[in-house]
Amino acid sequence: MSKGRLQVYCGSGRGKTTAAIGQAIKEASRGKSVFIVQFLKERQPEEISFVQRLEPEIKVFRFQRRESGFLELTPQEREEEIMNMKNALCFAKKVLATGECDVLILDEILGVMEYGIATPEDISALLEEASDNTELIFTGVKICPEVMEWADCIYQVSTLKE
Repeated sequence: MSKGRLQVYCGSGRGKTTAAIGQAIKEASRGKSVFIVQFLKERQPEEISFVQRLEPEIKVFRFQRRESGFLELTPQEREEEIMNMKNALCFAKKVLATGECDVLILDEILGVMEYGIATPEDISALLEEASDNTELIFTGVKICPEVMEWADCIYQVSTLKE
């Protein structure tokens, strides 16, 4: 399936994005270029502005226009954001096809699949664009069987005590 290497951080616990960003910093420190594309999240300026200070090695892209998270939006606002997220998927596919980065993190992509915004076929087509030495990292709560099959490493994040 995927020509590149795919890591997945999933589960109901907190820290999936943090783990992915940690991997981004690790790879950037090795001279690799990293792109992060965020989906479904509310805009958190302090988080994004910190990571943006790591440019040009790590670049963050967020195609959603609204400040609120996807689930907090009205149905009409959701429809608009779905189009924006589909544009983000096209962007990610183009990035892989052109080899613009060494590491591509699709933050909350599993939720995009869970909500039916992208199908397993859409993600499969995206993965096919990855070169053999591209590192892909997916995050999200629920992992579907297809992604489980495609992944090289899956990390389940859960809360034992809060």
